[in-house]
Amino acid sequence: MVRDDLVDKMRHGGALMFPAAHAAPGRAAPAASSSAASPDLPEESSAQEPASAFVPAAQTQDPATAGHHAIVMTGSLRRDLRRLGVAPCAAAALALTAWFTHERLDALDRSFNAEGQAIARQVASMSDLSLYAGDLPALQNLANSALRASQVRRVEISNNAGVFVSAGQAADNLEQLRVFTAPVQLRDVSGASTFAPPGNGAGANSFTPAGAKAPIGLVQTFRDTASLDRERDRSLLAGIGIALIALLVAWASVRHMARTVSRPLRRISQAVAALEAGHFDARCDVTAPPPKAGAEGGQVHELASLAHDINRLAERLAHNHQASEQRVREATAVALQRMAEAEQAALSRARFLAAASHDLRQPLHAMGLFIDGLLPGASDAQRPSVLRLQESTQFMSVLLDDLLEVSRLDAQVLTPQLSAVSLDALFEQLAAQHGASAAQSQVRMVWRPAGRVVHTDPALLLRIVSNLIGNAIRHAPPEGTVLVAARRGARPGTVRIEVRDNGIGIAPIHQQRIFEEFYQVANTERDRRQGFGLGLSICARAAALLDTRIELRSALLEGSVFSVTLPHARQAPAIRPPAPAPAGAPLNGLRCLVVDDDDAILQATHQMLYQWGCQPVCTETVADAIALMADPGTVFDVILCDLQLAGADDGLAVIESARSLQPAALAVLISGATGPESLKQLREHGVRLLTKPVAPAKLRALLTTLRQGTPPAPAHA
Repeated sequence: MVRDDLVDKMRHGGALMFPAAHAAPGRAAPAASSSAASPDLPEESSAQEPASAFVPAAQTQDPATAGHHAIVMTGSLRRDLRRLGVAPCAAAALALTAWFTHERLDALDRSFNAEGQAIARQVASMSDLSLYAGDLPALQNLANSALRASQVRRVEISNNAGVFVSAGQAADNLEQLRVFTAPVQLRDVSGASTFAPPGNGAGANSFTPAGAKAPIGLVQTFRDTASLDRERDRSLLAGIGIALIALLVAWASVRHMARTVSRPLRRISQAVAALEAGHFDARCDVTAPPPKAGAEGGQVHELASLAHDINRLAERLAHNHQASEQRVREATAVALQRMAEAEQAALSRARFLAAASHDLRQPLHAMGLFIDGLLPGASDAQRPSVLRLQESTQFMSVLLDDLLEVSRLDAQVLTPQLSAVSLDALFEQLAAQHGASAAQSQVRMVWRPAGRVVHTDPALLLRIVSNLIGNAIRHAPPEGTVLVAARRGARPGTVRIEVRDNGIGIAPIHQQRIFEEFYQVANTERDRRQGFGLGLSICARAAALLDTRIELRSALLEGSVFSVTLPHARQAPAIRPPAPAPAGAPLNGLRCLVVDDDDAILQATHQMLYQWGCQPVCTETVADAIALMADPGTVFDVILCDLQLAGADDGLAVIESARSLQPAALAVLISGATGPESLKQLREHGVRLLTKPVAPAKLRALLTTLRQGTPPAPAHA
């Protein structure tokens, strides 16, 4: 039963789920049993009691024990075994001791009474003639003899004739004395009545026939019960001693048996606990003695059999654990390999995009410059084609700019410049930016800044909200509405900026993927006028840079709500209205140094700057550029330099030389490189960057700002 309980505990308790591992008592030894060679553990015997201890109530019960209630076990097995062994032994010892003691005391009492009665009868039988004859001296001698020869304290002989003879001390305390009485009867002596003195009661009138003799006197003996009490006390003490000895022997025997049973169980329990804790090398050192020579089918102790089964179970668990660890190591190695492959693929993709972007930007930059130079002199028949070519170039430029933005965000070269941003001013700027496209799409714009102020990077926030508004306008139906509102955030101290539209909505299956690169829901034909699928990906990266995220709530035919939550700020600094963009400012006489290793770009840039009235000087190498800047008689207003020059030349060397040789010149680095390493390096050097392809209007605005004496913004373009 105990073995079944332990097996049930192993099966149901703890994190390990053990299979049934116990056998019926009395089975053959594991070494001689046919089941010992089998890798499977023996099945549970149906003749055994169902083990119900150690079963948690929350676990699913076995159908065989579904009708049983859990048994709550308290105490310990050793204490239970002691109770089981000592209680019956104690009861038996006490009962037997009480019975034998009672019999001993009763025998002592009967012996004492018999001895006292025998003394009284003996004295009575010897005093009949003397008492009949009235021989007082003879009676006195008899009483004294009886007092000396027996354990009596006093002897009294008397009759009805007034004869009274006593020997011994007077009986002062009758409680310690026991009185024994014997009648004195006259023996059958012929003619004895002739000698009877007168008045002794034995005359002719008192004669009685034989067989009907009347007593002629009375003998009383007094015995002291002190010796009897002492003997009784000795008997009681002996019984109690025997009982105590029996209890001690029983307790020692039961204690030995309890230790014999509990020690193996404790070791089995320790082994089970170790297995439960994950120490699969734990074993039960409880074994059965080897079978004797020639003995077959001997009975094996149940605890030894249980320990053997637990050891086999531990071996299987250790094997399974090793196999599991091996599989985990293999899976981890595969996962690490795939992760490394994925990282390598991502790096390869980034390098590919950077290289492809640079290689595409070079001819695209030259193309834009040539187109801008051809447009003023194009005829009416040529002008539509030139404009269409210019539009295609602009689309390609937008795509490359988006790729550059993704690379910059992935490279983490952008550090947010946090400040208090007024949403009133931000919404006014967004309204001016998207007003024309909303009117063209017949979409009504509603702005509700609510006078709120947030703490964030204004440029990144402008990029995020502007992209969300552009998507909302693009997907809103004609005569639809786009609501841009600032509300109180769900968390205290936050502001939630929402962009709502009443368009067709986004199905749940697409709501996670729309933030992936190049993923578009309703642009399967890849119409470039609907974007390239990079806007939301850039917004998600920018939001992560601001320690927030873009949330989406949308359903089909119910529109969409994009929102971003930002910290609330108390106040925003006063923002000067942006200066109107300079238009048509003269650039005559502006001295420009152009450094590029591409002849087409040099030719197109020289032609465009010349048309604007500038005085361009072009060169292809760093050495020539440094020589021109070092000429004392040459002063440049603007230095436009490519980053990647021929050979080992680097445009950074030109910029560094310009800072010392031409400190008054505006040094601008023009590059098509979008790799994270290149962007991070340029940011560390604090270089002003224009990314190829550079729109002629952007370059003209930069030069016009310089001619008007307004310092250009230090941020990268």
